[in-house]
Amino acid sequence: MRRSGGSPAAYFFPARVHRLCHMRILIVGNGGREHALLWKLRRDAPDAEFFATQPNGGMAPLCTAVHIGAGDIEALSGWASSHRIDLTVVGPEAPLAAGIVDRFEHKGLSVFGPSEEAARIESSKAFSKDLMRDAGVPTAEYRTFSNLAGAQQWVRERGAPIVVKASGLAAGKGAIVCMTEDEALEALGAMLGDLTFGEAGREVVIEDFMDGEELSILAVTDGVDAVILQPSQDHKRVGEADTGPNTGGMGAYAPVSIATDSVIAEVRSRIIEPTLQAMSAGGAPFRGILYTGIMKTDAGLKVVEFNCRFGDPEVQVVLPMMKDSLLDLMKTVAEGGSLQSGVAAARTGAAVTTVVASGGYPESYEKGKTISIPDDLESDDCIVFHAGTRTDEGRLLTSGGRVLSVTSVASNFTAAAQASRAAADRIEFDGAFFRADIGWREGLRQQRTATGELA
Repeated sequence: MRRSGGSPAAYFFPARVHRLCHMRILIVGNGGREHALLWKLRRDAPDAEFFATQPNGGMAPLCTAVHIGAGDIEALSGWASSHRIDLTVVGPEAPLAAGIVDRFEHKGLSVFGPSEEAARIESSKAFSKDLMRDAGVPTAEYRTFSNLAGAQQWVRERGAPIVVKASGLAAGKGAIVCMTEDEALEALGAMLGDLTFGEAGREVVIEDFMDGEELSILAVTDGVDAVILQPSQDHKRVGEADTGPNTGGMGAYAPVSIATDSVIAEVRSRIIEPTLQAMSAGGAPFRGILYTGIMKTDAGLKVVEFNCRFGDPEVQVVLPMMKDSLLDLMKTVAEGGSLQSGVAAARTGAAVTTVVASGGYPESYEKGKTISIPDDLESDDCIVFHAGTRTDEGRLLTSGGRVLSVTSVASNFTAAAQASRAAADRIEFDGAFFRADIGWREGLRQQRTATGELA
């Protein structure tokens, strides 16, 4: 249904309360992404009953714990069947790549996410790049290698800067931007020679460096049509001003001013639609959430990567800004229904999330640090999403590299950014650190606009 009086690109999907209020919903996963999904779905259906696999310290009070790992597909499908679960939402990429959706559907269970074959769009960067090439989707020039000598020769021919990527799943850390040939050769030696990334790095994709600004586009799709959620921007580097090694994401914000209506329309027509058509033509229709990482370059929009699940930490800003029912969209797709293409409605204002991480991340770090979160920190406009936390005898402890995502929603970007940083600064544990510049490009744009430097 089109929202009355709204933008012609905005669609409204009313929550079907009578269908959703008594649902039993299982969330697979226990990170910041899954906490955000739980938070949103509880608002879409406050009377539903929620379950989650090995929930973190923030999720545990909001759901019933299922003491089965996210990767134990056989045990989970059996548990979901015996406990009459109405809908399963799979958060992480690993169980999707391992075929959890196929197994659940084989048992007649309703599950949101792509099949194992469709999940190759993330689990194999080589497959993804070939798919884009064949479908005419704009992306960087690339080559794929499984032997070190050939890869080294290609780097010497192309020069630097250049990007070396592990083809398989590497928890968001498998892409290395190399500014010199020596850095690229070292990265190849680590991946193909030393198997630093294990099986994920036995095959590598080497692609041309793309200069520009990134956008993250999330789209719920039935395999043919797609509902695009509000664009956001992730901050992958560990250090301020985007320095240091890549991480799983140190923060995000939404909306992004460069993601204009025309940019979103181009992403749909030149990237999302051809990709969905190519997946269907290849016998693996993609149903679920398609994450598209975009680089806005001087030569136009180009795809950095596809993921087969919600982005983290992007989802921690996109969902708090989302006005429509996510659950209604998920249920429609999981039950084999059809969506009406459009753009999901978002609230006015802006959201910024700041990741509070463990000292040493993304390299080695210690766990088990006691976390202190002030009682008055959280409100309707400040949400602390837990990622790497656990509870032990009433204490909240660190259990991962990215520990918490502190999301603030405000009337404008500047206020949201300031509130997110201030809230993150009030959280304490030994070794805690965060980037204090999330959304710095947006801040510069707004300053230049205010001073007349930008039209």
